[in-house]
Amino acid sequence: MTERGGAHAEAARIAHVTGRELPSEDIVVPDLDVVRSRPWPVRVVFLVVGLALFVAALSLMRRGAEALVPSLEGSIFTDNAVSTLGLGWFGACIVLSGSPVAASSLTLLDGGAIDRTESFTMLTGSRLGAAFVVLVVGVVYAVRAKGQGSRRAPVSIGVLSLLMTAVVYVPGAVLGWVLLDRGTFDGLDIGTSPGLTSATDAAFGWLADAIVEVAPGWTLFPVGLGLLLLGFQAFDRVLPAVGSDRLEERDRDEGWTSRLWPMFLAGCAVTLLTLSVSVSLTLLVPLVAKGHVRRANTLPYIAGANITTLVDTLVAAILLGNQDGVRVVVAVTSVVTVWTLLLLLTAYPLLRRILLGIARRVLATNRRLAGFAAVLLLVPAALIAV
Repeated sequence: MTERGGAHAEAARIAHVTGRELPSEDIVVPDLDVVRSRPWPVRVVFLVVGLALFVAALSLMRRGAEALVPSLEGSIFTDNAVSTLGLGWFGACIVLSGSPVAASSLTLLDGGAIDRTESFTMLTGSRLGAAFVVLVVGVVYAVRAKGQGSRRAPVSIGVLSLLMTAVVYVPGAVLGWVLLDRGTFDGLDIGTSPGLTSATDAAFGWLADAIVEVAPGWTLFPVGLGLLLLGFQAFDRVLPAVGSDRLEERDRDEGWTSRLWPMFLAGCAVTLLTLSVSVSLTLLVPLVAKGHVRRANTLPYIAGANITTLVDTLVAAILLGNQDGVRVVVAVTSVVTVWTLLLLLTAYPLLRRILLGIARRVLATNRRLAGFAAVLLLVPAALIAV
């Protein structure tokens, strides 16, 4: 018996025992299933390039924010904290990533375009929209699948990711905003040494200076945002890729994906490793589609990923040297962490039942799914208009 035939026979046996539908053989697992190992010299090159792009992007976005202040001040996008909440949410949906939008909230704060509370809500909004890419990937994956059951499974990860993120970040944002407004985090002071800051500026500041010489002031912010996206892609190539096949093997050997806290810690660890909640959550799509992980067991993983997703944003705040930016990130992270742990410790069975019930109703028809996706874009647009 061939290796492929043996694997399929084993999958059929597992499906028979568990009562789960056997996914189609025609499903082609994306690159997430492959663990790519790059030589260390190549990783060093990507690290240097990523750091150069990251530092240059922050510098350009900070200068661009200063140039945009006259246009943004009092505009529909930044006239109040509700508008910046919608801006962060809508922006993350459009660029299919929350990290660049979160960094933008800090550079706009540093440039004086928005205040501290507006930066806080924009950062929170970027988290609410960050999981939209998982829904998009799930839909694309499902289109290639055969059978109604296998179509629903990958899409459900996007729906559950968005629901879990809202449950965690909306109440957390309310409490965090109150604490930040009351000055609870005002005593916090985290910064880099002047030597480190000057070293990075000396090594990579030339790139930003060269762009400033030739680019109009109003273009600096979008150009910086583009460099930031490229920088994140370079960092992705430095870190070892986490393949779903390895997670799958652990699942078969230990059955850990059915337990709350191992899945929670896995979500924290994979997001720390990839520095992207979009990547870590998208890993779940092929795993669930192929039946290796039950979608009902993914909520703790999603919760863990939502906690460690702001590590790269905290680094950006520290490099900017703006303590208000650092306090904004710490306020969001600390409150969300406490609220998440409280939910998992006291109300996880109830929360699991409610969110799975909502997901089933959303996925019942294509019309409901389309309505759900439309709401994800219409709500932030309405918030901007408020």
